[in-house]
Amino acid sequence: MAYQVAVADSVFPNLDPAREVLSRVGATLTLAPEPTPEAIMRLAKDADAILVTYAKITGDMIRQLTRCRIVSRFGIGVDNVDIPEATKKGIVVTKVPDYCIDEVSDHTMALLLAAVRKIPFVSAQVHGGTWKMPNVVPIHRLRGTVLGLVGFGRIPQLVVPKAQAFGMTVMAYDPYVPKEVFAGAGVEGVDFPTLLASSDYVSIHSPLVPETKNLFGAEAFRQMKRTAYLVNTARGPIIDEAALAAALDAKLIAGAALDVMAQEPPPAGHALFGRDNVILTPHTSFYSEESLVELQTKAAQEVVAVLEGKAPRNPVNPEALHVTR
Repeated sequence: MAYQVAVADSVFPNLDPAREVLSRVGATLTLAPEPTPEAIMRLAKDADAILVTYAKITGDMIRQLTRCRIVSRFGIGVDNVDIPEATKKGIVVTKVPDYCIDEVSDHTMALLLAAVRKIPFVSAQVHGGTWKMPNVVPIHRLRGTVLGLVGFGRIPQLVVPKAQAFGMTVMAYDPYVPKEVFAGAGVEGVDFPTLLASSDYVSIHSPLVPETKNLFGAEAFRQMKRTAYLVNTARGPIIDEAALAAALDAKLIAGAALDVMAQEPPPAGHALFGRDNVILTPHTSFYSEESLVELQTKAAQEVVAVLEGKAPRNPVNPEALHVTR
């Protein structure tokens, strides 16, 4: 039997790594010409599997699928897939939580260092012909400061030794992580208000779920130190961007460094644009040439496992594997 695998959307230069993995079971891989529901469904309706990056796989789309057994995401989060509807249909949804952890943890530290040392701001000044050291005042020493991590999964756990190498003390908030995990990493587990009040720098690493949407709003910014910087390499909607702009205007915090935003790309004239104390990168923290190959390979391996009747490594809804189709 020749399996058909639909690719809803792609950010990759090519799909050769995924195609190579899928060829082991004789699967044919086809990319939708555009990431619209109509274009995706023309390929996916009768496909055996779907690979997806950022495109929405809605409940209405899932209800139309006739043969699909797995939706495998090229990524860590799965907030673009209607998981309850997939579960009802007996379609397992998978993710790749163990790719790009080096890249995102490195990018986290790069954003933090660039913000604290005011590198983009002063570099722009020098390029513009201004060589004035006093323009960066004040800058504070990293050693002895506190980094607060919101979420304590694989990526923030890898941030810990990198931050500690700079002499920082690390604390973390994650109500789902056992105390011994914090202790084993040399990190103090604290509640959210304590983290906000105690941290010189706050880095977000939590998933986007109803409980975390707009977690960083006006109330959170009021609890942070006025000298604190906020870093986000997780999901944009965790921050209320209007509240962040207001907090920066009111000097409630010192600055922010964001790799993700609520709308990507953000609209022209966004309230965070043009600020010397805000660093923005276009959702690139996951990227390296090596991580892209790893991501495609691992996502495709999940498809192969399910098509062969085996259990996938990282199912989001394992109960779907037991639904009678």
